[in-house]
Amino acid sequence: MINKAVLSEVSDIHVEPYEKYLRIRYRRDGTCFQVNKLPKAIQPAILSRLKILAGMNIAERRKTQDGRIKAKVEDRTIDFRVSCVPTVNGEKIVLRILDRGNLEFDLRQLGFPEDALGEFMKGVKAPYGIVLVTGPTGSGKTTTLYSALSQLNTPKVNIITAEDPVEYNIDGILQTQIDFAMGYDFASALRAILRQDPNIIMVGEIRDLETASIAIKASLTGHLVFSTIHTNDAPSTVSRLVDIGIKPFLVATAVRTIMAQRLMRKICSKCKVPFTYPESELIDAGIDPDELRGCNTCKGTGCQACGGSGFKGRTGIYEVLSLDKNIRQAVIDKVPTGTLRAAAVRSGMRTLRMDAVMKLRNGITTLDELTRVTADDDPEVKAARKERDRAVGEIPSELREA
Repeated sequence: MINKAVLSEVSDIHVEPYEKYLRIRYRRDGTCFQVNKLPKAIQPAILSRLKILAGMNIAERRKTQDGRIKAKVEDRTIDFRVSCVPTVNGEKIVLRILDRGNLEFDLRQLGFPEDALGEFMKGVKAPYGIVLVTGPTGSGKTTTLYSALSQLNTPKVNIITAEDPVEYNIDGILQTQIDFAMGYDFASALRAILRQDPNIIMVGEIRDLETASIAIKASLTGHLVFSTIHTNDAPSTVSRLVDIGIKPFLVATAVRTIMAQRLMRKICSKCKVPFTYPESELIDAGIDPDELRGCNTCKGTGCQACGGSGFKGRTGIYEVLSLDKNIRQAVIDKVPTGTLRAAAVRSGMRTLRMDAVMKLRNGITTLDELTRVTADDDPEVKAARKERDRAVGEIPSELREA
């Protein structure tokens, strides 16, 4: 089961107990599919074996447990993060496959457009301040942060991280594991790290006022701080920090860059064919048909390589908000999130939906995938974009190129 999962390039293995059978599912490119249905009689043996491999207590069946497995598959060492949760029909076990060989540190390969990457790297290469990455679980935030840290990882700087859990071990970076049971949470880890003379700090997640306050203080005393926070897009992160209890002027002073991201499935390169979408479908999705006129839109017909789905692999879509002078003032003035988003678009920010439309125009993904992953922009944001495009169009081409 484990070997087949690794060779199939899946990200998770789900071992799920039901009343009359044990179901095995894999997750690939963000979607689950069933691979096996096993007799109920062998459920205890399989669950016990996985728990022993993960270093869990096999006698404990009423509490959640976490563990790790290290396995060799075709001369590659693969780490598995294992989670065990009790259910009414037995324990469900999920194995997250952490394959260091598949970890991509080049953000361009992850689908980052050049202009957005330039804005993000400005924040990453700043001497101090906070860089925040936001998005739901499984949207690639950890990979993005590791990519940013790997660019800064030299013997001249001291980089320390506090993570829950540590997913990939990276040479040259000191990584600490959060342990809530022992009282070692993000806030206490951050306090301890600040006594270790760091230049760059990565905090796994900002969840509360205490962690956010220490991160803000660290950034204001000359440290570069990376972290994640759970919000839907980049501008709403400002409101989230203020809701947590951080003063708006501190947010405006400390935060340099906020990036929201999602992962979208890519059309399979083996069965990709040109496809023109009906105008009615584009209008229903909130897309101006003129935007896609003359573009190479495609879809996958389904083949053996992609298992008949028409998709293989994933790419990122990104929304990078750099806090320039105008945005900082808007934050201090406590403007509503919608107004802040429109102001950011006027300043040059591309929303998640705009980046997804770019990927659709370039034949990387499909309209169905675009509507599944992103929400349509507000009329205020669309008006701001037209205003920005009009202003850019009025600049002479030679100055625009300069």
